[in-house]
Amino acid sequence: MIISKNGENMKLDELITLIQTKTGEFINQSQLANCLGITRQTVSNRIKNESQVTVSELKKAEEYFKINLFNDTFEREEKIAYIDYYPDVFASCGNGNIVFSERKTKLPLPTSLISGFSESKTYSIINATGNSMCPTIENGNKLIVEHWDGSQIQDNKIYVFSFNNEIYIKRLSKNLDEIIIKSDNPEYRTRTISGNTAFELTLLGRIVGIIKSL
Repeated sequence: MIISKNGENMKLDELITLIQTKTGEFINQSQLANCLGITRQTVSNRIKNESQVTVSELKKAEEYFKINLFNDTFEREEKIAYIDYYPDVFASCGNGNIVFSERKTKLPLPTSLISGFSESKTYSIINATGNSMCPTIENGNKLIVEHWDGSQIQDNKIYVFSFNNEIYIKRLSKNLDEIIIKSDNPEYRTRTISGNTAFELTLLGRIVGIIKSL
């Protein structure tokens, strides 16, 4: 989509995207409603009706989020990807969590938030819990997962995987016939699995984006 330098013809969903790009955080409809002084339902209805943003609303957004949305030369094209978000799926940065359900919804994200984005790849968003990957990943962060495609483990990348029927988020490295599992929090020890036990680890995907707030 093309956003003009003064916001002319900008729709409400495009404003959300622009705020996300400027802040680096995910902005939901409730936050935008608070910013504009309207109800969440009004925001939802205006998005469905492709309602345009007023100049006063742009100023409110700049003041509320403490950002500068436009300057004299601003003009850009931003691609949006609609990613499956599983609000009931938790992956542990600690001792492991079990998937509670597969209820999902679609979230629009700027592709600039996804490292190495490709339309040929599949992505999902899940929740992080625990503190073993702090400060990189904090409890409550939303994680963008690139689904595993059968490729080899890339050393020291962060993966989501299942082990003993629980889901974890850790850095993985491979050394001959063993897999090294590391945490970013130094209070957690490094673990190594090898032999037949290594086959019990199932890669689900690689973390390619972190949303600090939602």
